[in-house]
Amino acid sequence: MTFRPLVISAHRWVSLAAVAFWLVQALTGLFAVFHWEIDDLLVAGVHRPTDFHAIERSVRDLPVSSIWTSAGRPDRYDVNLPDRALRIDGAGNVLRTHPDGHRFANGGFVETLVVLHQSLLSGDKGRAIVGFSGFLLASNLILGIVAAWPRRGQWRRALRPVNKGSRVAVLYSWHRALGLWLAVPSLLLVTAGVLLAYEDSTERLLHAASPPVEPRPSAERPRIGMADAIGRAIARHPGSDVSGIRFPTPENAVWTLTIRQPGEPPAVYGKTRVMISAADGSIVADLDALKVPAGARVFNSLFAVHTGQIVGRIGRVVVLTMGVWLTAMIVLGVSLWMTRRKTARR
Repeated sequence: MTFRPLVISAHRWVSLAAVAFWLVQALTGLFAVFHWEIDDLLVAGVHRPTDFHAIERSVRDLPVSSIWTSAGRPDRYDVNLPDRALRIDGAGNVLRTHPDGHRFANGGFVETLVVLHQSLLSGDKGRAIVGFSGFLLASNLILGIVAAWPRRGQWRRALRPVNKGSRVAVLYSWHRALGLWLAVPSLLLVTAGVLLAYEDSTERLLHAASPPVEPRPSAERPRIGMADAIGRAIARHPGSDVSGIRFPTPENAVWTLTIRQPGEPPAVYGKTRVMISAADGSIVADLDALKVPAGARVFNSLFAVHTGQIVGRIGRVVVLTMGVWLTAMIVLGVSLWMTRRKTARR
């Protein structure tokens, strides 16, 4: 068997072996692109500007582990407790309560579909499977590009699908043309997803691990409140937006503020972390995302690349288009294979 038929055969059989899995990944990925906005649309409530002092008062007596922006509508946050999560507005009013373990009720289906896409609802083992599937998909995209690459002078014909002729010819024309148009940008998105699935290994490969910060245990009640800690972090990086707040614990009496500075790539969550002592308000650590080495910058941008946020809302629409494209390629490819089999039987 010569090289090109071998590539075509490998492309076909790898696709058929993984088609169901890739279809699930494509459909859940389509949903995940704008899942933050979808989730917030399901939660009623008027807009209230963020007042961190008011939020601090509303959660003062709760065993909060962290608070993160909902990333959908502005000035909404998720408060994480041991047994449930609360969606609150900017004034600290509870808009929704989501008990742990509820995969579908109270908007739980949104998170379920996203986690299904990321890890098959199976933690690290699921992420490894998703990563391997993504590696197969990336490899198969390369095989498809090689198989579809036109001879010199035939590019215009290859890039324009036909609607006349046999069903096999039409399906092949569309499958090839769509593949040549969008396989390369899709390969970039898939590669970023694979690297995210093997996050720890990618972090080591790019030497992107943050320097260790010694914990500061304390049995005393925190003297520095949440709003005060946020104010100190923002004063350190003026104009920044707060993405997340990790609360101090007896084992580590430190407020950890995740913020997005002006100049960081567009993303729902920032990559700069400022750690504030809950005892005296001093800066324990300032992990500035704008000053990290090149490898760490690449690592920090992977999620934004995979979700399209790296170029804002237009990029997310492009990723949505890639999901539709992959779904269409799967349907066309399977239809082409089935049609050829039926034709061969006649």
